[in-house]
Amino acid sequence: MTFTQKQYEISGMHCKSCVTKITNALEELDAVESAEVMLSPPKAVVRLRGEIDDDRLNSAVEKAGDYHASPASNEGAAQEPTKATAETSSEEPKESLYPLLLIVGFIAGVTILIAVRNEAYAVRPMMNHFMAGFFIVFGFFKLLDLRGFANMYGTYDLVAKAVPPWAWIYPFVEVGLGAMYLLDWMPITTNVVTLILMLIGAAGVATALMNKRRIRCACLGSVLNLPMTTVTLVEDLGMAAMAAAMLILDLT
Repeated sequence: MTFTQKQYEISGMHCKSCVTKITNALEELDAVESAEVMLSPPKAVVRLRGEIDDDRLNSAVEKAGDYHASPASNEGAAQEPTKATAETSSEEPKESLYPLLLIVGFIAGVTILIAVRNEAYAVRPMMNHFMAGFFIVFGFFKLLDLRGFANMYGTYDLVAKAVPPWAWIYPFVEVGLGAMYLLDWMPITTNVVTLILMLIGAAGVATALMNKRRIRCACLGSVLNLPMTTVTLVEDLGMAAMAAAMLILDLT
């Protein structure tokens, strides 16, 4: 498949959150393969898999906020659907799951080291430590750019779509759950809340995947460019499964 590449000048942007909102708005368009939006200079480089009217693209940008997109004056040469164009576009920074897998691996490693240090290999405490590390670390990354996270999360989470303030509250809830797991405080309540949150999160991710939407995953906030894939769904379902298992152990 060959791709065309077009550049648009964007007005109205003033922060990283604006970049995130416009990127998400562009990548929701069927004809858009990928979009790179930058603040300086304020423009968007859009890689297209098909034709799209400039007015339609601008309409999507304007729906994201007080923004406007107009074709760049020098974008004509970039529209040629040549193999060279596709290769050049592929050299742009790519989405990667590596940071997510690395962080989860580190949390699992620390969990194992704690078990070795205490010579305690029971499943329940190890799951407790893993959940504590997971929520505290993932909450930390979300809080690095709370506005950016909220804008990304609100594009696919079912609760955040219906109640936008929830996207701003959620990182603090994660950190709170991490602290509760670390202290092993009110374990039944903690696991019930986690189970509900993870299942709701999984439903939102599954909906986005079934609709074949190209959006960024907000699980590590906006500071890392993670693609929304089945890995995200497995992550949410895996955390839900651990919460359910710990709940069963606590109740028996």
